[in-house]
Formats: sequence, structure tokens, C-alpha cells
Amino acid sequence: MGNQIKTTVLLAVMMGFFMVIGQLLGGRQGLIIAFFFAAGLNFFSYWYSDKIVLRMYKAREVMPGQETELYGIVQNLAAKAGLPTPKVYIIPQESPNAFATGRSPEHAVVAVTEGLLKIMNRDELAGVLGHELSHVKNRDILIGSIAATMAGAIMMLASMARWSAIFGFGGDDREGGIFGLILMSILAPIAALLIQTAISRSREYQADASGAHLAGNNEGLAHALEKLGSYSNRQPVNANPSTAHMFIVNPLSGQKMMSLFSTHPPLNDRIARLRGFKGPGDAPAPPTRGKDGMNLDQGKAFWDRLSR
Repeated sequence: MGNQIKTTVLLAVMMGFFMVIGQLLGGRQGLIIAFFFAAGLNFFSYWYSDKIVLRMYKAREVMPGQETELYGIVQNLAAKAGLPTPKVYIIPQESPNAFATGRSPEHAVVAVTEGLLKIMNRDELAGVLGHELSHVKNRDILIGSIAATMAGAIMMLASMARWSAIFGFGGDDREGGIFGLILMSILAPIAALLIQTAISRSREYQADASGAHLAGNNEGLAHALEKLGSYSNRQPVNANPSTAHMFIVNPLSGQKMMSLFSTHPPLNDRIARLRGFKGPGDAPAPPTRGKDGMNLDQGKAFWDRLSR
């Protein structure tokens, strides 16, 4: 229940930003229009956000009898988790990555890139798919899909606010005026990214742990994350920033500016957790350090505090 309350609050904050931009663009009337538009967007996101994301990445559905290893692993893991078999899609991109979407376990979709299928062995692929099915079982996928749609809409409105300020449109001075439009056009996209980050980060650790348990092999997912980290730095996914939090690893990690707002915990830390906690009596893994010697646990702790 704690995660549900937290996520509801965060999504309400995104809706609040939506309404503030509406007020700056059109005063009280703009506020009312923005409220109803945001409410309609949430309703639309509930029913169609998965289709929007799949179309965005030109994903094609895998039917039974096609990609037999991939489909077979998904079937077996879904049965083990007590879930209906989700639809399986392949994204025509060479960069390895994966995500899950859908409004419920009965309407879930798991999507992987062509690049992922090329570089993963069976254990690693099972680890990745176990992670995504854990998001389905934990009911993270609807939240991620709605957050992606809301974030995209906020960024669109922020762009409108910026152009309105440039051409002198918007509310009068008492309602914020041009200065308010300019400020909101800068702050709103940043706030949307931070909210996505807070929603996503705390859920990745849980999905890693339950996904590895579901696959029956911690090392499979750990090795997969190592490969994904190596490839994503060299060949990031051509991804929309509003959907970055849905992927198993940050698809924008090769872009320096977007890495500042990473929606995922450090990969080194996720891998250390998978290898360091193999039983309830195990000691915690030692602090994870990057190439420059920086303690990555400190950065993780900061973002974990944001998501509580």
C-alpha cells in the first residue's frame, strides 16, 4: 500500500504541474481546461498507453510458433509466477533493452529489442524476462505507462509555454505573466523527469530481486545487466525521454545530459545486490565504487530518499 500511496501522490504532482501551466497559458479558464484535459489524459492512458508506447517503437507482435525460445521462456516464467502469458513484442533496434507495459497482468506486454536477442544466452534472457514479468506481477507497468504519457504531455505543454512567452501570449502579470511562463517552461520538464525517477528507482531493486528468483538464477540477470550496461553506453536506444523509466536499463545512458536525470539506480549497485544477497543470512555487499573510486551507494541513497 505504501508504494501505491507514494505513486498516487507523485502522479498528482504531475497533474498539478499540468494545471499550473494551463493557468499560466490561459488564466482561470486555462486552469479548468488543463484539469479536465489531465483527467481525460489519465483515463486515456489507462486504456491506451501500452498501444501508444508500442507504436512509438514500431514493435511487432510475436505469435506462438515464432521466436520459439523467447516465447517459450515467457510462457514458462509466467506460469511459474502465476500470471497469464503476456503478449510478446520485438522492437526493431540493435541496442539491447527490454520493457513491460499494459494496464494489468491480464493485458500485459513484454517487449525486447532485436539487439537483446542477439547478445543474450538463455540464462541471461530468462533473467531479463523474469525482471520484466516481476514488474507485471508487482503491478508497476500501469504506473510506468501513465507516468510516461503524463510526462510527455507536460513536456509538450512546457514547450507551448515557452513559445507563448516568446510571442507575448499568456496570463496577465497577476497570474504570472511572461516570467511565469518562462520559468515553468524550464522547471516543468525537469520536475516531470524527477518524478519519473522517484517512481522508477525504488521499483527496479524489487524487480531485480524477484526477477532473479523467478528465473532461478541470480547470475543470469547479473550477467545480463553487465552486458546491457556495456552496450547501452556505446549504442543507446533511440528512445523518447518520457519512456526511459520503463526500460530495464536507462536507454539514454549514452547521453551525458540525460544521465543527470537517470531513472534507474546505478547498474554496479544492482549487480552487487544480486551477487551479494544470496540468502537471508548473508552479509551486505561492500560499498560499490565506480572507476573514479566514488562510492556509488551514496548516490543511490540520495535517490532512494527522493522516492520514499
